[in-house]
Amino acid sequence: MEAVYNRFAGQSLERLAALSDGVFAIAMTLLVLDLHVPATEAIHTEHDLWRAVMALTPRLITYLMSFMTLGIFWVGQQTQLNWLARGDRNFAWIHIAFLLAVSVTPFSTALLAAFITYRVALLAYWVNVLLLGATLYGSWRYVLRAGLLREGTPLDVQASMERRIVVAQALYALGALLCVLSTYWSIAFIVLLQLNYAIAPRLRFLYRL
Repeated sequence: MEAVYNRFAGQSLERLAALSDGVFAIAMTLLVLDLHVPATEAIHTEHDLWRAVMALTPRLITYLMSFMTLGIFWVGQQTQLNWLARGDRNFAWIHIAFLLAVSVTPFSTALLAAFITYRVALLAYWVNVLLLGATLYGSWRYVLRAGLLREGTPLDVQASMERRIVVAQALYALGALLCVLSTYWSIAFIVLLQLNYAIAPRLRFLYRL
């Protein structure tokens, strides 16, 4: 009976996509909750307000960085799902593990925002990104091994999906290593990398990344 159940469990790609959209939406919304309007009793002049807003800069930067991170991985997951003919139980659980990493992102973002100069906080954030990439890569490898792709999927599509994840994770690792110099260098590099992945389809010389 268990073997029979495993054959038909988790096959609905539509339900998996709906769950993913919900988790991403909640995680992306939770990011903004770490941004707080300055206390009115502490603001008496334009200069006070300006100084309070500038103090929010680390949180604004980490918010934008994480929002782009989740946006990039949402696009990556949806791209995978679009090439599938069907799902199965194992694939569903791999993607649930991926969503676990998605749900942790608001925490790692808040940790980095609160301790932006600490390497441990930056490395914790990088581990979160690594988990996102590893589970997305693992799901694609499973798709190829289990024969879940739509018939006639071009080979270049199969290879480009893997290459994009591997290259991105290698670059994220390089960004994390820059924290040896400064966590600000790491964050700047990661933000530039994300901007590249967000706009590269419009720029020919960046498209290969």
